[in-house]
Amino acid sequence: MIAAPDGPEDRLRRFATIWSRAVFPVTTTSSTRPEFEEQLLPLARRLSEALRARSFDADQGRAVGAALVDAHCTDPEALSRTLDCVDAYLVLYCGGNGDQEDLRARSARLQHAMAAGYAQALRERTLAEQEAIAQAALRAQGVVAQALHASEARFRAVFEGAAIGIGIADLDGNVLQVNRALTRMFGVSEQTLRGRNVTQWTHAEDAPQLWRLYQELIRGDREHYHVEKAFHRPDGTVLWTNLTVSLLRDADGNPQYQLALMEDTTERRLLNLRLRYEATHDALTGLPNRSFFFERLDKAVNAGPGQRFGLCYLDLDGFKAVNDSLGHAAGDRLLVEVADRLQACATAPGEMVARLGGDEFVALTTGPDTRQAVDELATRIMNALLAPVSIDGRELTVRGSIGVVEGPAGERSPAEVLRSADITMYRAKSAGGNRFELADPEADARTITRHGLTTALPTALDRGEFFIEYQPLVHLGDGSVRGAEALVRWLHPQHGVLGPDRFIPLAEHTGLIVPLGRWVLEQSVRQARQWREICGADRGSAPLRINVNLSPCQLTDPGLVRDTVDILERAGVEPDALCLEVTESALIGADDDLLKPLRRLADMGVDIALDDFGTGYSNLANLRRLPVSILKLDRSFTRGMQQFPADPVDLKIVEGIVSLAHSLDLAVTVEGVETGAQAEQLKVLGCDTAQGWYYARPGPPERLHELTLVDATG
Repeated sequence: MIAAPDGPEDRLRRFATIWSRAVFPVTTTSSTRPEFEEQLLPLARRLSEALRARSFDADQGRAVGAALVDAHCTDPEALSRTLDCVDAYLVLYCGGNGDQEDLRARSARLQHAMAAGYAQALRERTLAEQEAIAQAALRAQGVVAQALHASEARFRAVFEGAAIGIGIADLDGNVLQVNRALTRMFGVSEQTLRGRNVTQWTHAEDAPQLWRLYQELIRGDREHYHVEKAFHRPDGTVLWTNLTVSLLRDADGNPQYQLALMEDTTERRLLNLRLRYEATHDALTGLPNRSFFFERLDKAVNAGPGQRFGLCYLDLDGFKAVNDSLGHAAGDRLLVEVADRLQACATAPGEMVARLGGDEFVALTTGPDTRQAVDELATRIMNALLAPVSIDGRELTVRGSIGVVEGPAGERSPAEVLRSADITMYRAKSAGGNRFELADPEADARTITRHGLTTALPTALDRGEFFIEYQPLVHLGDGSVRGAEALVRWLHPQHGVLGPDRFIPLAEHTGLIVPLGRWVLEQSVRQARQWREICGADRGSAPLRINVNLSPCQLTDPGLVRDTVDILERAGVEPDALCLEVTESALIGADDDLLKPLRRLADMGVDIALDDFGTGYSNLANLRRLPVSILKLDRSFTRGMQQFPADPVDLKIVEGIVSLAHSLDLAVTVEGVETGAQAEQLKVLGCDTAQGWYYARPGPPERLHELTLVDATG
């Protein structure tokens, strides 16, 4: 084992030494190896600085690649050995104590930049050589034809010493002369090449226009052409070249020879293919990655008339539990096994599987009719996940939720298709998982709208988009207005007025319900003060009271009591002007900690109403321990009273609840009163107050002023 060098400069020198020993055997330099090492040392320093720089600079890598060409490292093997050396030793000797994963990622990007700089510099050098050779060839046309021209020695030196392959053929395609570089590229002798005809060098990868260009050149209709061309080597491998073919004319301007200049691009092409593969495939599973998948999806959704596509979006159920309990290594092995199974499910033409990231996979099928194909593909995937996966001696059950989208090409963008599949997948997961669901445009629209409302909620309160409507509470005995329930509304810029059922659940989910509830309480208490100032002196009866709903999330807010007291004091309103409504379901099984703030408010004089009573299946005996003073019967109890005669079962239930409530000194309010018959029946049963459309729909505070004035004047 070799001991590590002592300091950064020693480490840098060691890296340069390893680099020079790897590359020197394939260079054409006249320097000794130590001299060559000194040439590489500043290049190694540039790589070291680029590796550890605060921001990545690809130009440093390209400059080092170009410098290799200047140092006569023009053999493609020199680039390959350089990249291998950088990949193996740069981070080890020059990385310092930085994040190794980040340094390796940066090292890979440096290699890519070096390859690009090397290729560009080699191309520029090649073009310069090609120009020199072409000029020499033009000047030497007489030498080829007559073997008497005075510049034959100069042309021969260029011809034989060039790094690129050169061949000369007559107009019939018979090869006349080749240089040593060309024989090395093909791996055969000069005699073997000189016995060939260029028309025999066809390849399946030839561009369609290649041989048309060749015919135009030998006819004299074209002076030259440049293409990328592949050749078969005798050993069965493929030689890739940048090929330039030029026409040589005699002194009278007649076509006489063809000159071919070939640059070997095989190593560069293999490197680009490797980099392309790494850029488009998932490193863990080997499946196409998100980038590659989007390319295929884009082609599928824009395939043209008559074509359709089907997409399965898979997310594993409970994968996080595997990572948390068995570790990420076990999770990775599970993903690899799932990827292999999915790959086996998509083998038909037009089908592919990709990994988007994490435990999310997609399968795509295309063709003129994918309605049944995508359904069968989703079924195959679900069946493929049935068998357990053995990891570290444990049999893991694999389940997944799939969102399926199918449709004609040309109607939606790739992003829209994937969003629909993602939404559908989560709908399958919400339904219990281990299933697949078909996309539903209406469900997608609701989800997208809900998401839009969720993102708009945080700023809606600041923009003043919320307002409050009030529904009167009427005393059943004398018909007087005793107060009103505050009902918050959202005036959305795009969707208009939204009721609380559209946004209160979202506010509870995002935590905005606490500041929103505080705002509603503050506005409502302020309105109650105005009502009392306007109507209180003329009524000669109980003052108006404001009812405000409390969300279950607000009950756990430690600032509930403090905020309520502060709002009442700043508004100058007594606590008996406020009634807080809490749903029965929020208090089922409530412990003393949850009830403590309600008891403190009740002790202050704030009324507590148990809202939607009768829907939570609570034990009636629990009423004794709850700090409530009012029961609000759910509207479901009054529906049977809309008919005549009223449902006797509903009458008995309401009568029993009213009797029980009154025996506990609780008042009873009924919701959803819509007819005079209901109101009269509830009055007979002994209910105290009621609200509903029979009296008034929710509206602005001015409407309550009108009702109270009518009440005051008789």
